[in-house]
Amino acid sequence: MALVDRLPKHLFTNRGWGLLAAGALSLGCAYVMGRRDLLTLAVLLLLLPLVSLAGVRVLKPKFQVYREFNPSTVETASTTTVRLAVARSSYSTGHVIMEEQLPPRFGEPPAFRFPARSASGGTSRYEYHLRSGKRGQFRIGPVTAEFSDPFGLSLRRHSIDDGDILTVTPAAVELPVTGLAGARGNDGVTATRIRANPSDDDIMTREYRHGDPMRRVHWAATARHGQLMVRQEESVTTPEATLILDQRFTAFAAGAGSVFGSHDEDSDLVTSPNFEWIVTAAMSVTAHLAEWNYSLRVLDAFGNPAFLRSRSAPEPDTEEFSGAGGLQAIAEGLAAIELSGPRHARAEHHRSEQHGGEHRDPGAQGDTADSAFDDHLMDKLSAHRLRGPLLALVGNMTLAEARALAPAAAYGANAFALVVTDASRNNDDVLEILRIAGWRVAAVTSKTHLTAAWSAFDEGGIVAAAGAAMDVRRGAAVPR
Repeated sequence: MALVDRLPKHLFTNRGWGLLAAGALSLGCAYVMGRRDLLTLAVLLLLLPLVSLAGVRVLKPKFQVYREFNPSTVETASTTTVRLAVARSSYSTGHVIMEEQLPPRFGEPPAFRFPARSASGGTSRYEYHLRSGKRGQFRIGPVTAEFSDPFGLSLRRHSIDDGDILTVTPAAVELPVTGLAGARGNDGVTATRIRANPSDDDIMTREYRHGDPMRRVHWAATARHGQLMVRQEESVTTPEATLILDQRFTAFAAGAGSVFGSHDEDSDLVTSPNFEWIVTAAMSVTAHLAEWNYSLRVLDAFGNPAFLRSRSAPEPDTEEFSGAGGLQAIAEGLAAIELSGPRHARAEHHRSEQHGGEHRDPGAQGDTADSAFDDHLMDKLSAHRLRGPLLALVGNMTLAEARALAPAAAYGANAFALVVTDASRNNDDVLEILRIAGWRVAAVTSKTHLTAAWSAFDEGGIVAAAGAAMDVRRGAAVPR
């Protein structure tokens, strides 16, 4: 039995190996004894397994496989149900053992027998569950089947479909209500319900902006304030928030952060613990603001759409999102987002070849540490000036990068920044530059609870941040 167990199982069954052994023995006896009948028997015993082996490799039964995920995209730590429907599309008989191939993180691949006992209409249906603790895109399948010839002498295992991609999105953390979420007016500071029911002492006016029609000038307010004031005739019911999502390799790869791809066999995402914290924060913040009916704009550190390089993004060129559909698009974009930069440009090119597509690298023109938070980003922010709060989720920054980002606070009604860094790194100068410019800043590490970091924005009050930002707009110097 020990010898039989050592024989290759992907060529012949035990019966096939037995016939081959009997044929070899008969051939030896025919040679020693000089018997032609033994020679004929030997040839028959040797040829029958070989012909069977050739048959199962040439004549492959054909199947149709339909695979469905419910839900189609699943959050980390949640369960999705996989439904399989397998039908035979070519005539053959007998039972087949099939196996669904899975990435190692999902455990042992499920095996099933075709046709199933409950098969109806020639189609067998199966169901199993999957759960992933990390985000990403994973190929589920293909279904492999082990076929045998009618005599049960040889075996052949091959794939009967190509498999399907399961998208695992980061799960949002429920955030507490802060002054940021309560900023519901057109400037992100005053609540919409207050503006919608003004009193005589609370006239809905604002400073005159270039392009405002003169018929909207409120002369009484103009005389009182000493500058042109215009009447706000409508309340804004859909506030807007802009999110800057830092994805630079150099901002997250330093320190204790390690790349998941070095120890995750089924994940090739270029990421680090600090960046995973940023991704979770982005998902949580956008979900929190979406509950307050904010429309969302998500950019990277260079002013490009944040999901331009994400393989999982349904529309990579999109930067503006609204409603439940927009939030779902953000979640899918974050599923396979990763660090980008010149240090692994070769790896990105190799991965794009594997996926059979033309890889777009908009950062190739200037995606370096020196060009982060440049004029392109400022132009994007100025196009939506003061329409709502501005949030920056960034990694390690140099002093030059902090000075480049600092003036952006003037383009948001309020400016908030979460700076994710290593505990051993001193970022006091970077944080001070941002604070002086009007940013509300919270420095965190990958171990910081997101709810605590989010609540920190309320410490000292939102009004203080708004006042600092207004000082900058009126000409306060930003350190250079």
